[in-house]
Amino acid sequence: MSSAHPAAWRRGAVVAALMLAAFTFNTAENLPLGLLSLMAADLRVSLGAVGALVTGYGLTVAVVSLPAAHVTRSVPRRYLLAGLLGLLAVASWASALRTVSYELLLAARVVTALAQASFWVLMGPVAVGLFPPERRGRVMGLLSVGGSLATVLGVPAGTWLGGHGGWRAPFVVLGALALVSLIVIAGLLPTSRPQESHAAYGAAPDRRRFLVVIATTALSVTGVFAGFTYIAPLLEDVSGFDADAVSGVLFAFGVAALAGVALTGPLLDRFPRATLTVPVLTQAIALLGLYAGASSRVATVALLMLLGASVAPVFMATQSQVLRVAPGRTETALAANSAAFNVGVALGSLLGGGLLTLVGVRCTFLVGGLLTVGALAVLTWPEAKVPVAAVQSR
Repeated sequence: MSSAHPAAWRRGAVVAALMLAAFTFNTAENLPLGLLSLMAADLRVSLGAVGALVTGYGLTVAVVSLPAAHVTRSVPRRYLLAGLLGLLAVASWASALRTVSYELLLAARVVTALAQASFWVLMGPVAVGLFPPERRGRVMGLLSVGGSLATVLGVPAGTWLGGHGGWRAPFVVLGALALVSLIVIAGLLPTSRPQESHAAYGAAPDRRRFLVVIATTALSVTGVFAGFTYIAPLLEDVSGFDADAVSGVLFAFGVAALAGVALTGPLLDRFPRATLTVPVLTQAIALLGLYAGASSRVATVALLMLLGASVAPVFMATQSQVLRVAPGRTETALAANSAAFNVGVALGSLLGGGLLTLVGVRCTFLVGGLLTVGALAVLTWPEAKVPVAAVQSR
């Protein structure tokens, strides 16, 4: 199919396949966290070694995103996406082999992370390129719902399946989901050249605004992961929840995140700046509130849900803004934002770990809140006005 404007049902099917792929990638990234004990015991490695499968995954995405976007910028998106989803399927099934070793599992994780690094920066431009420019925000909102469902549904379901069918079973399912996405995209996505799409370039290029958005991503993500990485100790040691209750509280966080994405997505096109500024502000309030009020269970649950309803929309809104203000190709700009996100995850976790041992878990949320306030300051800092006389003299 060569047309860049397929029928409505085909466009809808492609977007649904991209949502499923985002769900699958995000679930694959975080699934080992729910299977730590099972995987460590079966592979005869430490819990930290299994945790490194997640940390290394994020670092790989951070390092590879920009180079991958540059290398693949001329490859037709239909073939590239199909290839990336093929890698996801094969790596997932390799992870489920009965004879898999820790080293082979680590290699499969690296392959999956390499595929995700490219997929995440292609997904937005490919999807929005199928629709009129004025619908960019709504399409990005739908894609974000797919990714957010991984937290609410994917990882919990994978954890349950791993507990009942062995830790390899969820990886078999992930490979099958990747194959479904591959078949739909390979069959229905147009084969037009990447640069022919209106989504290949920013709708309103603005280098300053682009740098502001990247800085906002880095600071806000570092802030949230400085605290949220250690949410379990906060809930158990400060708020007094038992282990079973912690799972329920985290599920409420995930539901709030999904609701935040669903409510914010339709507003991205109409209020591009407010849909980023407001969730950054509420994220700061939630993190600082958890520092001050974590001793109250009711306040903790409410603030954690506010945090969930803020964190997911922040990244969705930054991605949407990057599509709008990218000073060059949107794939490269989105890769920079993805790299900033993953660097923030790594730095935030490291910072929080250091603070945890020095000043306790509550202070991780204080520092995370202050970093988010810094992101808000960068985001709302007034632009320097050029004197009228200077403009007229040009």
